[in-house]
Amino acid sequence: MKHKDQKPLTIVIKLGTSSICDEVTHEPRIANMSLIVETVVKLRREGHGVIIVSSAAIAMGLKRLDIPKRPKHLATVQAIAAVGQCRLIALWDELFRQLNQPVAQILLTRNDIADRAQYLNAANTLMELLHMGVIPIVNENDTLSVMEIKFGDNDTLSAITAGMANADYLFLMTDVDGLYTENPRKNPDAQPIEVVTDINQLDVDVSTAGSSVGTGGMVTKLIAAELATSAGVTTIITKSSVPGNIHAIIKYLRYFRQQEGDGNERSKTFNPTIPSDLSASDPDIRSTTRSATTLASTDSVTQDSASPSRAPCRTSSPPPRHTRFLPQSHPMRDRHFWILHGLKSHGTVYIDTGAYKAITRTNKAGLLPAGVVDVKGTFNASEAVSLVVIDRKVLTEAEKEHQGDGEAKKAVRAALFEDGEDVGKAIVNYSSVEIARIMGLRSSEIESLLGYSDSEYIAHRDNLAFAPKHV
Repeated sequence: MKHKDQKPLTIVIKLGTSSICDEVTHEPRIANMSLIVETVVKLRREGHGVIIVSSAAIAMGLKRLDIPKRPKHLATVQAIAAVGQCRLIALWDELFRQLNQPVAQILLTRNDIADRAQYLNAANTLMELLHMGVIPIVNENDTLSVMEIKFGDNDTLSAITAGMANADYLFLMTDVDGLYTENPRKNPDAQPIEVVTDINQLDVDVSTAGSSVGTGGMVTKLIAAELATSAGVTTIITKSSVPGNIHAIIKYLRYFRQQEGDGNERSKTFNPTIPSDLSASDPDIRSTTRSATTLASTDSVTQDSASPSRAPCRTSSPPPRHTRFLPQSHPMRDRHFWILHGLKSHGTVYIDTGAYKAITRTNKAGLLPAGVVDVKGTFNASEAVSLVVIDRKVLTEAEKEHQGDGEAKKAVRAALFEDGEDVGKAIVNYSSVEIARIMGLRSSEIESLLGYSDSEYIAHRDNLAFAPKHV
């Protein structure tokens, strides 16, 4: 299984609260945490860099303070998180200490990476810790986080961490062994989906909710997968109660990528047969081989090549069941990833379809005032805003139709703007007040109207970032 030309990987493992603590008693799942530690240390000793994104600070605090359930008052929750975070990192440190593996604690809020310099500092710290052989343990800083600066859930945080670290794999550990066509708890005939090439074309039941002490669910995992794959990170959902699956899946994928050549994973159809000597000698593969009957039921989904969101993945000796989301063929540049996912939007700039085409073509242009239809919110220059596309022709015709009726015109305008498509973010060169004055005009008119001209662009092309489906 070892090939001297294989490069070490960077792997991010996200663990939800239910993977670490009992949902009812809030007691730590020591046995499962120990298995996770053994798996991570095994990966480290093979030369891979591993980052853990760990939830459970609040659950640990509830147990430590003997509080039966999560309170609603924000300050109380934050105080509980402060107590629990001490216990959580101490427990991780003690478990890793048994195998002589150092760990580090990193607590983040969205504010910590909103500044470009701080974002780069955080990324450099992660890289240096991995270079030193340390396991970074990342969590949201629940003690300081409020709604305005929260990542929302640790699935999102793990995807941002994976993008920040230029990771190869993101493992989203959960209480099911992958993504299914329907909720397997409700429908026993639900079929697993092994490989996803286009998240936007998935049609699945994602009604699986998070635990009572967590914030996640399958919906947040799909959002995280879309975010991570846009940064070029292969994202995998698998069962958290069997942490050894991580090691087995990685060995499986690396082996067959080696056999087929280390090329673009999106363009490959994995159709391998594990040699009998390898299957017999390698416990990670041997212990996870499923029966032919189970494989046949899986193949009924994964061989459906007619569906663009599912890629065929046929093997005679498959790895542990999981769902793998393949990375985008043209991943986002680091700066654009930071703009899109690291910055909070302070308002909205509405642009017309012509401007949208101009700023998303191969030789991207900057956003000019002429392409701006309207602006919403109050923001300053150098702040991030959302970009929403509006069909100017449809808007003009609708306003003409209700020319004499101010209320009707306002209602139609509001409806059209509500239906606009959010396509990305921009760091703007002008404030909301200034943009409202110069929108629709030529760049040459900016100085005469404002008395100055900091830039001919509302946003320079280097400060425009779009979701992959809009590029």
